Amino acid sequence: MVNIDNTHVTALTELINDAVQDVISEYAAVGQAVPSLHSLEPGPFQVPAETPARLMKAIKIIEAACAQLTYTVSPPGSVMLNKALEHGEAACLSVVTEARISDLLLDQPEGLPASNLANLTGLHAGKLTRILRLLATKHCFKEVQPGIFANNRLSMKLLSSDPTSALVAQRTDDGLLASAYLNKTMGKDDNGIPYQRATGFPYFDFDSQPDGLKRSERFARTMVGWGQIFGKEHFLPQVYIWSAQPPDTTICDVAGGNGFATLALLKAHPHLKLVLQDQQQIIDRAQEFWVKQHPSAVQNKRVQFVPFDFFKNAPVKGCDIYYLSFILHDWQDRESKIILNNIRKAMRPNSKLIIHEIVLRNALADDSIPTAESCFDVAPKPLLPNYGVARARTYELDIAMMTLLGSQERTLSEYISLCAQCGLKFCTIYEAGEMDLMEFSPV
Repeated sequence: MVNIDNTHVTALTELINDAVQDVISEYAAVGQAVPSLHSLEPGPFQVPAETPARLMKAIKIIEAACAQLTYTVSPPGSVMLNKALEHGEAACLSVVTEARISDLLLDQPEGLPASNLANLTGLHAGKLTRILRLLATKHCFKEVQPGIFANNRLSMKLLSSDPTSALVAQRTDDGLLASAYLNKTMGKDDNGIPYQRATGFPYFDFDSQPDGLKRSERFARTMVGWGQIFGKEHFLPQVYIWSAQPPDTTICDVAGGNGFATLALLKAHPHLKLVLQDQQQIIDRAQEFWVKQHPSAVQNKRVQFVPFDFFKNAPVKGCDIYYLSFILHDWQDRESKIILNNIRKAMRPNSKLIIHEIVLRNALADDSIPTAESCFDVAPKPLLPNYGVARARTYELDIAMMTLLGSQERTLSEYISLCAQCGLKFCTIYEAGEMDLMEFSPV
């Protein structure tokens, strides 16, 4: 008799069922039901760092297990074709985000005909109908009557007031354009950058590009969108041992932009002090931002604003902690070493460097193989140890770095090796949602 083993399927369904019960329980604990896709209310769990750990894990398991179950039972050809067709959905998202369709549907619970939306935006009515129908089929917007569409829980994130819309617009515009040229830069001796090959411009050279000001402003909002989705400014005050630091411990936020992440840190831990450093024009805007958002820190001199260029200068010397967030992934190893070496020059023997970045996990099918990443939370079997599709955003961002900037996200092993070449030794890592805090000290 043939031994028929379906445990790889039933185990996935058991994981899903258990995780769904955890989700229901966490919502019930705050007196709510799990919102439906048709709900327009934001719900109680919008900030990752303020979401209960059990709920966060349950969501990861559901995302990973549902995808793995789908890929297991569906015909492989259908799965691969669906993947190849995803660029069409991205292109449709670019259209509706640019046209602000969600804004036009705000306060229209009965929806509007696509023809009306086309008249309001100057778009082709027939094409817009087909675009909205695809997106509604993928659960973004809802078709309430034939050809009539309304917002739902997902499309509300495309409102122009939500930074997620800028992130979606950037990824489906610049990102989609660059990715189309990836295969043209894959030769073993080709160091070309897809975005530059497509446009003739380096990505950050906004001043030279058509619509450069618009792209620059969108990029600034895009970074806020990433921060909100990954919970950067919310996890930062929580996961590190800030409360154990002595009064007036000074943190240098290296290339920190307007300092929105460290602003949240100083609000949560007012015994700390901050030096915010970036280019002069950015620092000028950052001062205005802090005066509005945290005036007492400015008045009491808990924050200093010091312009610098991390390729040319070392940051302020002698700080207790140097904080570097979402910077190294913009650069290849050569440029990253310049940044790290300049920070190393500023550090005292007992200073610490905290690097706050995405740390890629290996996509191993076997969690028994020893790696530097073995310190991470491991998904329950039969899921991939790295939670598979539930962490796909981090790997997608790695490809985005490759196509836009010729740079990369890195594994923990790669960060340890990179920093070791700059006189920095790895101490420990703190998991923080989809990003991580890595602590290094001078050798």
